[in-house]
Amino acid sequence: MSPRAGTPGTTPHTLAFVESPVQLLNVLEWAHSQGPRPREEPGAGFTLVVLSPTDPMTRGQLRRMAELARHDGHEVRWEEARGGPAAPFRTIGGLTRELRRADRIVMGDPFSRYVQLLLTITRADDLVVVDDGTATMEFVGQLARGERLVRWHRKGGRPGPRDLLFAPVSGAARRRLTPGPARRVEVFSSMPIEDAPEGIRVTANTFAWTRERFGPPRVTKGADMVGTSLVETGVVDGDRYVHAVGVLAKAHGATRYFAHRRESAEKLHRLAVETGLEVVRPDLPLELIARRGPIGRTVLSFPSTVVHTLPLALAGTEVRVAVCDIDPTWLTRTASPRAQGFLSGVTGTARGVDHLARVTPA
Repeated sequence: MSPRAGTPGTTPHTLAFVESPVQLLNVLEWAHSQGPRPREEPGAGFTLVVLSPTDPMTRGQLRRMAELARHDGHEVRWEEARGGPAAPFRTIGGLTRELRRADRIVMGDPFSRYVQLLLTITRADDLVVVDDGTATMEFVGQLARGERLVRWHRKGGRPGPRDLLFAPVSGAARRRLTPGPARRVEVFSSMPIEDAPEGIRVTANTFAWTRERFGPPRVTKGADMVGTSLVETGVVDGDRYVHAVGVLAKAHGATRYFAHRRESAEKLHRLAVETGLEVVRPDLPLELIARRGPIGRTVLSFPSTVVHTLPLALAGTEVRVAVCDIDPTWLTRTASPRAQGFLSGVTGTARGVDHLARVTPA
């Protein structure tokens, strides 16, 4: 890691917070991009804190990713951050000393209320945001426009009571994430980041760690499909989604469906029955699964983070990533007014992918 500005000869004590397997992967990619760590140097610290969610699939992937982080020599601290009403107080209390000691904070989700609360405790003046998927694009845009930090699929709705109660903390976090004379803010991303606020350093995530550790994969002749949680987040109608998956699978000869970790068991069962696809629940983020192989020669996806990350992770292979846009008629009545534009932007800015015709409603 590079020495901390203004303190020659010392190495920052780094504290990283993750809540999903993809965030943990991107912290490892960021650490790899910093170069060899001076393990022999006193004070050279990198502690990775997992603020564990409750759903089993995410926890399982996080545990596998934590093993990879430990194998790379990083300290991993697992926090049952959501294990009951007292868990947040216990977690924050246990982390206060580390937060006050840290020179650098790395975070995977600046929209997380947990992370925003932790940012009010730390004195660190070196902040790094690593990718949490396409949300990174929205985070940078909101920061540039001076808006409150709200996830894109919730934008447009009225703030609820909890939002209003948390508003002072969220506002303080946004100010902490705004660069200043004594504060360095970096965004480490594989997304196309445009119009970043002045002072924010944008660093490209090329998935070099992933390519070094895994593969190259064995490439099969068929096609695989990547699942999305757009139904679960209330953006896309479930019936329209299942219909579109069936049409794409038939048109391209897809045989496997890699489930998103947030997809419901009911929807996945319906997909298997109605489309004939083999539903696969990955034990690692898809970038690692694809790089490890075997993987289809064609990977089909709807608007998703993977249309940006898979071409990088699979660079140098024969795999073709193809994306199908969301037809406006698939959106639910409760979808954010920004949903269509945001999803179109996700696919429109993707590099190294093929664009497929939209699937029209049945």
